[in-house]
Amino acid sequence: MRALLIVNPNATSTTPAARDLLAHALESRVELVVAHTMHRGHAAELSQWAAAERFDLIVVHGGDGTVNEAINGFLPQPNLSGGPQPEASFTPRIAMLPGGSANVFARSLGIAPDPVDATNQLIDLLTADSHRRIGLGHADGRWFTFNAGMGLDARVCESIDHSRNNGHIATPSRYVRTSIREFFRTQFDDPTLTVEVPDSKPVEGVHYAFVSNSSPWTYLNKRPVHTNPGTTFDGGLGVFAMQSTGLISSLNVTRQLLSTKAEPKSRKLFRVDDVNHVRITATAPIGLQIDGDFIGMREQVDFASLPDTLEVVAPAAFQRH
Repeated sequence: MRALLIVNPNATSTTPAARDLLAHALESRVELVVAHTMHRGHAAELSQWAAAERFDLIVVHGGDGTVNEAINGFLPQPNLSGGPQPEASFTPRIAMLPGGSANVFARSLGIAPDPVDATNQLIDLLTADSHRRIGLGHADGRWFTFNAGMGLDARVCESIDHSRNNGHIATPSRYVRTSIREFFRTQFDDPTLTVEVPDSKPVEGVHYAFVSNSSPWTYLNKRPVHTNPGTTFDGGLGVFAMQSTGLISSLNVTRQLLSTKAEPKSRKLFRVDDVNHVRITATAPIGLQIDGDFIGMREQVDFASLPDTLEVVAPAAFQRH
């Protein structure tokens, strides 16, 4: 089996010693080529090359953004007009070795959060030929693996990106502080979003909206945050849209999100699971994030669910707790 290991040397929790250890361990199981990303978008270029060279497997050691880049590098764009989906001439499997601050996608698939443990797990999975096909989301011309959003979370991602550029590490505590700051900074802004899903009236007066392809939506260290606990890689998208930034209602919903039996409910919350299409329209340009990366300002975004799109090396069945 030929495999390309894509390493993001700037990821939060990667070190040269650890990278060498992971590569050495993988070489015992596969014919390995190692490549380090040098700039934004490089992971997409590397994965596109690997697919063209018919590598069997792409292993990504980095955060969710690097994984997203790699997937967008080799998966063809979907046909969203309702016709048959295009097929790539060759599509490798993908595996993840966590290296970022949250690693939501990998952990949602049952991959160990520690990169050394994840490497041992990957070797076992390859030996057992354990893999599964999952659905992905698509928005703004990009595939996404676990979530996207407009409004609050996009502002947080933009701020974290600026912090990274200034040399600050993206830790869970930094995300929490940034989220609190951005919430209060825009708490009294007028709502600008309208959310439309099939077979439902448009939901107006929305301040911010999350669209999920799996659950949890993110992690705070070991604690999962569930916005749409019924959303899975085997179903449609989940929508979480807040129509209030009032302190009491926001604190109540936040408490529910952090509960081990999360089932968020509020009169000011629109939440639905398993939809195949979502349209979010803004009265003025507003931030969009995809898999934790700030994409830019948008006035309208269509989100689509595409089933059975990606083959991942992961446990065949994983029950989250």
